[in-house]
Amino acid sequence: MEIIKLVTIYIIMKNILMYTGPRCNFCDAAKRLLSRNNLSYKEIDISSKDGLREEMINKSNGRRTIPQIFFDNDHIGGYQELRILEKDNKLLNLLK
Repeated sequence: MEIIKLVTIYIIMKNILMYTGPRCNFCDAAKRLLSRNNLSYKEIDISSKDGLREEMINKSNGRRTIPQIFFDNDHIGGYQELRILEKDNKLLNLLK
């Protein structure tokens, strides 16, 4: 009988934070992209509480569109920037 060993490797990855809003197709696309890459993220809906939109604008150097995505404290941008990272095979490397 052959014994197969399974080894789980845990890689410490940066935390992903995404500011979103209601009825946002680009937000939905960003969530799908992260999910298909098996990446977990924290979502902050800017419509859920006063002050969250201003918090997002300050953190993203004035950008007002959603989503705004951060890897730890590094501002990545919106969906299009996230998609480019995935397309260029740079997404997972940036998260290490």
